[in-house]
Amino acid sequence: MSRTMRAVVLSGPGRCAVEEVPVPVAAAGEVVVSVERVGVCGTDVELFTGQLAYLQTGHSSYPLRPGHEWCGRVTAVGDGVDRGWLGRRVTGDTMLGDGVCRRCRRGQQHVCEDRQEVGIRGGRHGALAEQLAVPVGSLHALPDSVDAVLGALVEPSGNAWRAARAAGAGAGDRALVIGPGTIGLLTAVFLRAAGAEVHLLGVTTPSLAFARGLGFADAWTRETLPDLPFDAVVDASTAPGSPALAVDLVEPAGNVVCIGIAGTPSTVDTRTLLLKDVTVVGILSASPGLAPTMASYGAGTVDPRPLVAATVGLGQVGAVLAGGRPEGSGAGPKVHVDPRLPG
Repeated sequence: MSRTMRAVVLSGPGRCAVEEVPVPVAAAGEVVVSVERVGVCGTDVELFTGQLAYLQTGHSSYPLRPGHEWCGRVTAVGDGVDRGWLGRRVTGDTMLGDGVCRRCRRGQQHVCEDRQEVGIRGGRHGALAEQLAVPVGSLHALPDSVDAVLGALVEPSGNAWRAARAAGAGAGDRALVIGPGTIGLLTAVFLRAAGAEVHLLGVTTPSLAFARGLGFADAWTRETLPDLPFDAVVDASTAPGSPALAVDLVEPAGNVVCIGIAGTPSTVDTRTLLLKDVTVVGILSASPGLAPTMASYGAGTVDPRPLVAATVGLGQVGAVLAGGRPEGSGAGPKVHVDPRLPG
């Protein structure tokens, strides 16, 4: 039996390779998962380019192995882990708190100061590999009705579910989502499922056309956005000016949700917040939204599979991180990786 496996390794800005690395061993309280599918995320791109803030703060460092949107099957368990996990299809939380601090004890491990983040922070290896080791406490068992594509969409969708819930928009409400990328579209899907009238604001013609193809007829540019009252505005973009725009566009007493993050600071006039009596919420992670997202998938309430444009092998990850589109890709914003594929 081979004691090595293939994994994507980032050795520095712009340096990505598939390497043979030791297979993971399940430590006490951990499991090993054979990875079936992984989503490539904007965070992975920022790790590849060297722009992720964690690289400047020391929370992340090269070499590192990315990948945090994943699903797979448990193939080994460590000491203290129920053997009933063996063979189960699972996904897992990205945020791994230390379990002892005040935040963790209050159920807020996703903001633990000393947390690890799978494939991102604290040296915890990611899922762009044939196998992955994670704590059993981070696992979520997947229903049989949730296939590999949906399984690898649980993590980003958990973020979007939280954003839609924070927006508080339902039947009779009108919501605007700024940024029709993966998170913005997923948020729009959840808002639509809640009964809201959903509008999208974007920049590029292809992204807006794709949104319309998903049934969101009200997809606009800044120049064409109609003068309508929006009860909630979700900023899912990376533009520094979008939070202020969201506050300007939302109705008085409305909700603004910030889930996109810019590479430079954003400035918001708090006088506008006060005078409009606006509630602003920031969303960091999917952690509290993983279970309800899986329930929505299992029930068929939402189906985000059309967002996946292509599925490639590990050998193509570098090109995707560099901005390339796999040959034959669809129009969706998300690329998946199947580590079992050749190449």
